[in-house]
Amino acid sequence: MTVKILLVTGDAAESLEVMYPYQRLLEEGYAVDIAAPTKKKLQFVVHDFVDDFDTYTEKPGYTWPADLGFDEVDPAGYAALVIPGGRAPEYLRNDPRLRRIVEHFFAEGKPVAQICHGPLISAAAGALSGRRTAAYPALEPDIGYAGAEYEDGEAVVNGNLVSARAWPDHPAWMRAFLEVLRKAAPAG
Repeated sequence: MTVKILLVTGDAAESLEVMYPYQRLLEEGYAVDIAAPTKKKLQFVVHDFVDDFDTYTEKPGYTWPADLGFDEVDPAGYAALVIPGGRAPEYLRNDPRLRRIVEHFFAEGKPVAQICHGPLISAAAGALSGRRTAAYPALEPDIGYAGAEYEDGEAVVNGNLVSARAWPDHPAWMRAFLEVLRKAAPAG
């Protein structure tokens, strides 16, 4: 039986932070479902840095279909959760359906991978208190407000939670997440 992983995202998610874990997990033999507020074609974005610009820039990225809407998700059917970053977490964190999904994974001790702005969702679900996590560096105060300790690292492992700062951390982040995931739920 194929082990299923849930990836939660929405419009304006960072293209690389969705596509890299999605494809890497498929490559490992896992089935991956992408869930969003509704089942539709999502518009991702590309964030990059420009010399002499105070923050990152944003350009249109890939489009990709969501497999299901949050209303259709039964989190009990999934072995792990992936929460990409980008701008999507800023509005997704306000969705009570998503908070319910995220709460399940933390309450059950299932592996969770989050990157960049993804921890905003875990924080809104009340799941970060007492934990250590990486995030996009500008989120350090938000992490503290959520009762967690910010750690500036490319792959921060705190029990079942594996986090990273942003897409340049992908190799270390996914390597660490797969180590946790293989122990908890080896690919079928």
